[in-house]
Amino acid sequence: MSRTPRRLAQIAAASAALLLLAPVAAQADPDPARDPRPAAITERQALPDGDGWASAEGGTTGGSEASAEHVYDVSTRAELEAALVEAGDAPKIIRVHGTIEVNADDAGTPLSCEEIAEGTGFDLDAYLEAYDPETWGTEREPEGPQEDARAAAAQKQRALIQIDVPSNTTIIGAEEGAGLRGASLSISGVDNVILRNLELSDTYDCFPAWDPTDGATGAWNSEYDSVRIVNGSTHVWVDHCTFTDAPMTDDQLPEHFGSTYQRHDGALDITNGSDLVTVSWNRFEDHDKLTLVGSTDRTDRGDPGKLRVTFHHNLYDGVGQRAPRVRFGQVDVYNNSYAVREDQSVGFGYFLGVGFDSHLWAEANSFDLGGVAEAGDVIAVLKGTQVTTRGNLVDGRAADLRAAYNATVPEQEQLMEDTSWTPTLRACVDPVQRVEAVVEDWSGPRFGPAPGGIGPDCRA
Repeated sequence: MSRTPRRLAQIAAASAALLLLAPVAAQADPDPARDPRPAAITERQALPDGDGWASAEGGTTGGSEASAEHVYDVSTRAELEAALVEAGDAPKIIRVHGTIEVNADDAGTPLSCEEIAEGTGFDLDAYLEAYDPETWGTEREPEGPQEDARAAAAQKQRALIQIDVPSNTTIIGAEEGAGLRGASLSISGVDNVILRNLELSDTYDCFPAWDPTDGATGAWNSEYDSVRIVNGSTHVWVDHCTFTDAPMTDDQLPEHFGSTYQRHDGALDITNGSDLVTVSWNRFEDHDKLTLVGSTDRTDRGDPGKLRVTFHHNLYDGVGQRAPRVRFGQVDVYNNSYAVREDQSVGFGYFLGVGFDSHLWAEANSFDLGGVAEAGDVIAVLKGTQVTTRGNLVDGRAADLRAAYNATVPEQEQLMEDTSWTPTLRACVDPVQRVEAVVEDWSGPRFGPAPGGIGPDCRA
């Protein structure tokens, strides 16, 4: 993460203070049961009790009880899919080795967008010519042979990159750099899934759709999230992963019809009545639209009373918006670290989206706005009316985020404090002054024994 000298000095001071506060934890205890240091991340770990919403109502164990025949080592998309199908809903552990190219043939050889489109009739130059606003206009959406061809090509890519994850599954990176490039992991209508230690990069749409009626000037709309938790899925733990658009970040994308040819959608979306999710110790980098909790203001998607999600100890570095954007759900956002950079690959919009009937509680988070934004810019109101913000830091100083937002809008548009609930499932809470340093040091994939000296064993 890019930091100013002032912030680097604060991090160094905070780290030194942590070591001074816990000298005993830096020494190994000969009795493993009493060793205060966190252990290495292992494939059979379940979510600890009390660690966010995914620990409620029975908890989340993933594939921790897998039999020996249901532990798989995979290094290609074909191997990954075969393992998931073979085990079905039985407890299973999938160990990922290396970077799995998902826009690829069964042997793992990457395919270009042009190769994926073969046989569909889609041609980008022909598509641009057919739907140029100068000739097509701006009052109707594309239709006709090239739009049909684009849709057919999109279906071919979906068959390649969408990987359906069954119930009772742990997918875990087995070594440094392990992960999926270009994948869309679909957790749909299932229960009890763990994703850990994975680098999830560049989930891109080869065939975004042009909509001239979207906004004042039209827009390119893409599909596919790196992880989608949808259709009533429950008990999902996403932990110690990295989400990024690299190597093809938005600033490298071309423009067509005056708009960015957008190939990226969400990073991690939780929608359509899904529930009991914990998102912890991840790194979200160089991505625009990160996380929707609830995809629509409509009440017919099963969302009311669901969408209970915890976000803690995640790093949001150089991102644009939706960290998260919430509708309906009771969403606990605590001990996360946010950073805005002048040179980030996407424009900054906001971090916390207060959407329709949302119940978002943001506490003890650290925001480094880098001179690009102010405290009142952290929140965006998107039909919501209430939020709770307590004990947060902005650029190293205590800040009341709700008051800062309210100071920027007329009285009739101001947010009320949400008194409807209080989070309780918090197994590991750091003082806000420590958050930036702790999250920087501990978030993202981890391999081998974790260093001791800065906290309880929930830091594993």
